[in-house]
Amino acid sequence: MSEFTQDQADILINLKDQTLTLPKLNKFYLISSGKNGIGEQENSGKTPRGWHQVAEKFGGQQPQNAVFKARQWTGEVYDEQLAASHPDRDWILSRILWLSGLEPGFNAGEGCDTYQRYIYIHGTPDREPMGIPMSHGCIRMRNSDVVELYQLIPLNALVYITEH
Repeated sequence: MSEFTQDQADILINLKDQTLTLPKLNKFYLISSGKNGIGEQENSGKTPRGWHQVAEKFGGQQPQNAVFKARQWTGEVYDEQLAASHPDRDWILSRILWLSGLEPGFNAGEGCDTYQRYIYIHGTPDREPMGIPMSHGCIRMRNSDVVELYQLIPLNALVYITEH
């Protein structure tokens, strides 16, 4: 299905274990993936599998806990008071690594395109649990973890997302 082998991945995401690993740097993080499960279908709210790359990065100049909407900093910095005033907001915080699928017909192209589905690796409120699928398809991380990841991982880094 792909010309890549798993040992080439800069980022390995295991959906079963809810982990993100940087194998070349010996780093390990807990994550939260899609609460609707695993899948590539458009509008499914599921986390896509397979080979991806980091297509774009946002937030490198913003403070930790910066709030993003449509990949733009709103000027807000997340805290409990802001959370209380917007109880239904899907918080995208600190940094965004926007993924693009590399497997045509599986996670790239019509009806399944990871990039067109706006699948990110991003920060989430630290009160949200890690290790439990709760996102709308994205990979959520602790804010300090996603800030570190952003600094360690370059554009076009290879990402492999597996369910095993």
